[in-house]
Amino acid sequence: MPHRLPQLVRWSGSLNALSIPPITSFLIPFLQQRRPVSILSSLSDNASAYNKRIRRGRGPSSGKGKTSGRGHKGQKQHGKVPRGFQGGQTPVEIVKGERGFTNNFSVEMSVLNLDRVQSWIDQGRLDPLKQITLKELVESRCLHGIKDGVKLLGRGAEELRTPINIIVSRASASAIKAIEAQGGSVTSRFYTRPSIRRILLSQTPSFAGQAPDVASAEPFAFRLPDPASRRDIEYYRDPAHRGYLSHLVPEGEGPSLFFKAPGKGKVGRREKMGVLGGMTMPKKNENRVW
Repeated sequence: MPHRLPQLVRWSGSLNALSIPPITSFLIPFLQQRRPVSILSSLSDNASAYNKRIRRGRGPSSGKGKTSGRGHKGQKQHGKVPRGFQGGQTPVEIVKGERGFTNNFSVEMSVLNLDRVQSWIDQGRLDPLKQITLKELVESRCLHGIKDGVKLLGRGAEELRTPINIIVSRASASAIKAIEAQGGSVTSRFYTRPSIRRILLSQTPSFAGQAPDVASAEPFAFRLPDPASRRDIEYYRDPAHRGYLSHLVPEGEGPSLFFKAPGKGKVGRREKMGVLGGMTMPKKNENRVW
């Protein structure tokens, strides 16, 4: 026992017999506290705080002695082997060729099902009386991060009981049918990764419809982009997808930019010259004898 402990024990015993003034009464628990001296010998790190280094070449009992885990002879013991080295033979990827490719046009959509939307409405985390956009979905934690957009799917369509007005990047036919059967509406809108990032930072409006009210709109630093590729333009022009550009499609025409309706094709050079010159040009093959 250390030389100070007997003295502290005698002091703690004498304090019980003496009348201690109330000012120093709060010191009694500290003076009477006894702690084993052997606590210093039991101190250690946490189990994951220290990783033991492997000591190689320190005898056979270590498990990594003699050859240090490299085996006997050869290039793998004496030197370094480059990654993908196959012993000097022609690599398999050169003999057989590489298969597959990387699709540069693929997008990574966050999937959202109708049963999850109804569950969030029942919990009070989504307000069905307001427009549900990407910002509301992320802030309510209905979706955990969005990369290229949100695709609405129809799983749990029988559980949907509330009419909602939701705006997503894409929507399946079953999801659109279930929402409109409850009196709601679906709108698909084109988004890019930078625009989604700005929406979540409140630097861009979540949605700009066919004719946004600029006067009453909140001033934003950026505007929402529109599709530039033919594939995206045709998707958001399609009324079947409830695209926000479907109002640009004339009546009787389809969303395609390539296939035209009958009578809406390209005007030929001869017809254009006849119209501009104010004269009627002969039809093709009209003056041929045979």
